[in-house]
Amino acid sequence: MRPGGPMAGAPDSKAKSFGPSLKRLLRRLAPERFYVAVIVALVIAAVVLNTLGPYLLGKATNLVFDGLIGKQLTDFQGMSKDQVTEVLRDRGENTFADMLGAMDVVPGVGVDFTAVGRVLLVVLALYIGSAVFGWLQGFLLNIVINRTVQRLRGEVEDKIHRLPLRYFDSAPRGDVLSRVTNDVDNVSQSLQQTMNQLLVSVFSVIGILIMMFWISPLLALIALLTVPAAVVVTAQIAKRSKPHFIDQWKYTGMVNAQVEEAYTGHEVVSAFGRSREVGEEFDKRNQDLYESSFKAQFISGLIMPSIMFLGNVNFVLVALVGGLRVATGQISLGEVQAFIQYSRQFSQPLTQIGAMANLLQSGVASAERIFEILDAEEQSADPVMDDVRPVDRGRVEFEAVSFRYQPDKPVIERLSLVAEPGHVVAIVGPTGAGKTTLVNLLMRFYDLDAGAITVDGVDITRMTRENLRSRIGMVLQDTWLFKGTIKENIAYGDPTASEDDILAAARAAYVDRFVHALPDGYDTVIDEEGSGVSAGEKQLITIARAFLAKPSILILDEATSSVDTRTELLVQHATAALRRDRTSFVIAHRLSTIRDADLIVVMEAGRIVEHGTHERLLEERGAYYRLYNAQFAAAAAEA
Repeated sequence: MRPGGPMAGAPDSKAKSFGPSLKRLLRRLAPERFYVAVIVALVIAAVVLNTLGPYLLGKATNLVFDGLIGKQLTDFQGMSKDQVTEVLRDRGENTFADMLGAMDVVPGVGVDFTAVGRVLLVVLALYIGSAVFGWLQGFLLNIVINRTVQRLRGEVEDKIHRLPLRYFDSAPRGDVLSRVTNDVDNVSQSLQQTMNQLLVSVFSVIGILIMMFWISPLLALIALLTVPAAVVVTAQIAKRSKPHFIDQWKYTGMVNAQVEEAYTGHEVVSAFGRSREVGEEFDKRNQDLYESSFKAQFISGLIMPSIMFLGNVNFVLVALVGGLRVATGQISLGEVQAFIQYSRQFSQPLTQIGAMANLLQSGVASAERIFEILDAEEQSADPVMDDVRPVDRGRVEFEAVSFRYQPDKPVIERLSLVAEPGHVVAIVGPTGAGKTTLVNLLMRFYDLDAGAITVDGVDITRMTRENLRSRIGMVLQDTWLFKGTIKENIAYGDPTASEDDILAAARAAYVDRFVHALPDGYDTVIDEEGSGVSAGEKQLITIARAFLAKPSILILDEATSSVDTRTELLVQHATAALRRDRTSFVIAHRLSTIRDADLIVVMEAGRIVEHGTHERLLEERGAYYRLYNAQFAAAAAEA
């Protein structure tokens, strides 16, 4: 009885707004605001020192060039620069005179290598200081991002435990796992690869612009001509690539879901010969993932070469205009050299920002998928004050309970039932009658639409889920074991239990009957699939786990379906002792296992159509009688 429909919180094919999602992601850095402030200060310091380098190198270039020109003016040795300029103008060499006028030349004197050396040492110190500051800010940023992702991963994990069972009933497990693992990792990698470079690029652009306008406002304006074009190109390409990044991570989740499903059901797939169909389905989803990934990377990959082209156009314009201004004496050669370096550096951060756009798009797309989990509707809150009574007898009462998974499809309608302490209540009926739903409601995996369920006279909605479920032991038809020893799997029912208690529970569930035949006894390690033990032995381990919890209410949902006939009899004897002074709900299709139940409830279409003891219900020749005869008549006919 699981609701259908699309996964709760599944991403749309249409991309959401990039800006709000990015802001929401960046707001998660708020707890690290002190480190962020230090990082920004270090980035500014590193950028300032790095930005001063080309300007000082331009000074060194001027010293060398002025020295070379001065050395060529030996005929004018002893004259001042102004006197030499006058002589050159008289000769008609006005262009050379204009250029000389903008230079710091001493006629007849060569290169001052001492001054050049001092400038180069200062530049070296600046670059070393910039590298140190850059390393420090990278180190701190790594701490900030890892802490932020650690908190995000913790929030997702906590959220998973607050989501209602309804969410997981309609969610492909592979997609949920992909969001919790792949998408979180992708956010981490995107932040790691973009945040550092983004900060450096933004402040570099600001610092370089200041220096460019300081050297030559005209050349700076020429250099800025390509910026609007770069912004427009980046925005348009990013706009077209984002939907494909959304699809990329959506299809990643779908592929993971399909692989997880095929892997866990490998035996069934092989048994029914459906490997080819599974492979075709995987190929289809894998092809969708390939196409979306290719389009996302190809389109976003156009940003960098486009900006590089615009940067080269900018370089040509600056070099051309700068050369003309050097020739006319309006600017020195060293300043042009510095400006050209700045222009290249100016386009480089823009290129890096463009190159980071695809990473940022991918990271934000993953962040949106994570936020969809964080924004999913949670199960109803536990009461502030837990209304717990000291009496723990296990009396359960269903009072006019109604429930539906979907608004238009009733599952249980005005069902009333009382289970007295120490009684065994067996619930039988055809598939889809609402048997498992009934115990799920008792466990508060779902909340009621109407009516009430009380335990020892207390409405379960006035108890915390932890308190309620601590009173209930549950053994399902589908066994669940984790990787660990058999002893650890049994101890999961009560982490505080002593070794003697664990062994007593194992003996009560007849685990002791087979465990000594294993290589390491109770210390034998089994994996999540329970490899090394049979299906029936796995079931016995889960039953021992329930025994150890010593619940006041016991739920057995087809718990003996995987156990052989002899073991089933042993388990029935063990549960008979366990059920003393405890309420037991037994969901069974094998009617032979519930003959001694104190109350048998027959359900059809969410309603109780009959209830009574085994003998009484057979005498009434109603629904139970038909079920019983159909089951055993079929067995007799087969025999």
